[in-house]
Amino acid sequence: MDPINPQPDAGQQPAPPPAAAPEPPAYSVPPAPVVPSAGPGFAAPMSYSPPSEAPTEWQRQTWGAPPASTPETWFEPAPATVAAPPTARRGPSLGIVFLTAVLAAVLASTGTYAAIRASGGLDRPAAAVVTSPAGTNVTQPVTVDEQSATISAAAKVGPAVVRIVTAGTDPNDATATSGIGSGVIFDSHGWILTNHHVVAGTNSLTVQLKDGRSFTGTIYGIDTLTDLAVVKVDATGLPTAPLGDSSTIKVGELAIAIGSPLGTYSNSVTAGIVSATGRSIDTDTGSINNLIQTDAAINPGNSGGPLVDATGAVIGINTAVASDAQGIGFSIPINIAKPIMQQAIAGQPLARPWIGIRYETIDLQLQQQLKLPVAQGAYVSGGQDTSGVNQPGVVAGSPADKAGVKDGDIVTSIEGLTIDGDHPLDAVLTQFAPGRTVTLGINRDGKTLNLQLTLGTRPTTP
Repeated sequence: MDPINPQPDAGQQPAPPPAAAPEPPAYSVPPAPVVPSAGPGFAAPMSYSPPSEAPTEWQRQTWGAPPASTPETWFEPAPATVAAPPTARRGPSLGIVFLTAVLAAVLASTGTYAAIRASGGLDRPAAAVVTSPAGTNVTQPVTVDEQSATISAAAKVGPAVVRIVTAGTDPNDATATSGIGSGVIFDSHGWILTNHHVVAGTNSLTVQLKDGRSFTGTIYGIDTLTDLAVVKVDATGLPTAPLGDSSTIKVGELAIAIGSPLGTYSNSVTAGIVSATGRSIDTDTGSINNLIQTDAAINPGNSGGPLVDATGAVIGINTAVASDAQGIGFSIPINIAKPIMQQAIAGQPLARPWIGIRYETIDLQLQQQLKLPVAQGAYVSGGQDTSGVNQPGVVAGSPADKAGVKDGDIVTSIEGLTIDGDHPLDAVLTQFAPGRTVTLGINRDGKTLNLQLTLGTRPTTP
């Protein structure tokens, strides 16, 4: 055979036909170029078959092959390859296996639901998911939304807050005077609680409701213990404000003031916190004790309006502000007002109980200073009155004088209710009506005594 131009030798059998081509790959490739067959004057082409390679990404997209699958794990070593187990005998049909799996899942989920429900997990409030700066989700308990609480409280109490317009005469020069304050309806039959200084010295009262109605009001009575007064209007079916319990309030809790600041902006709502409790202030008419201090904005015209907690319950009646400071306002606790409110609804004259002593509430400093035998109570001692005149600790002819109370005694309880810094004498005393006989716990020179005392009626100027 000629190595350059091979021809079959004589008698040599022709080569058998080539074998059938292999199956094409799953993806299609461009057809191979046409190569001319060997013939006279042409050398047979050299055969070159490059190794098979997987198509590149752009080839897969062009040729329609599916993209490479995403790995199941990231940044972790690939799992070791496990040899496939030998083919097992044909088991139950696929349908039976599927139904069995579904039934098992239903039974398992039912049991899980019952267990969670029994544990109370479904009744717990949802938790908020907060993303930290590092990108990690941290589960935290949901906090109270103060904005929503303020909106809800204002909607609940607002319709019962009134504006009180007064007209009177200045006693000094007989000129006409006018004023505007606030009040809150506590009974639907026209009973309104406000400040004494709002209605004092007036000839006429006009009570204006949030819904636009106006009524003529009259002063039912004033409170000689605090700066409170009760006003009555001839109406029924009025909106009322729910009353709270001022003995349970905590420093730092939400406080909402509603009223008519400056007499112009009716039903204004301001919010702050309870800054302190048990405060005392001096006013033109005397001192007021056991007040709530708040930083909710209180301005002229807010006087007599309610101080409300986060639940929409009235916990105080706004009465005064510190004139030389900002964010220091005072409210009379609603528990102090409740006795006279009950007297008004019952048609009784407003009266406060009175025992007729002057005293100091004992604290650690006073105990150490006077070497007192107890650390709490009301120490009976004399002092100067508003005019600067020295007065004894026990008022002559008073209920305390008749019961045998002496200067230097320490009142430790009334009817078993302990007297201390959180429960001062005057606050405990307001729970009892004039004319009632009560038992006073007395510490005298280290000895305990029980004295029976019939409560009197607090005079206008005690």
